[in-house]
Amino acid sequence: MQKYLPTVARILLSQIFLVQVIALIIGFSSHPDGYQQYQAQLGSLGLPGIFAPLIILINLVGGAALFLGYKTKAFALMMAIYALVLTFLLQLPVLQYLAIAGGLLMLYLNPNTACSIDNLKK
Repeated sequence: MQKYLPTVARILLSQIFLVQVIALIIGFSSHPDGYQQYQAQLGSLGLPGIFAPLIILINLVGGAALFLGYKTKAFALMMAIYALVLTFLLQLPVLQYLAIAGGLLMLYLNPNTACSIDNLKK
């Protein structure tokens, strides 16, 4: 059982980013101008709309890499830094995103989890 708990933690952390991408895509497809609204929302928070595709790409690639356990250590650190930067740029709930960053840093310190691509190489 303890062998699989870090795997569950890795998957739960990855779903934060993947569900966000899915929600954005559903929002874009349900409203004809959904993407423009998302860009405008970022602009109202002080971030140029050009960052919209970059945010989506980082969430998708980082979330998928964590979900699959691919280069877990590198992606956990990258996503922790990303979560902290985005928290302060977009004025997101600080305590929630600090907790997410903390979980990702724990994953950075313990990247060896069961059921991951990283472990297939060994």
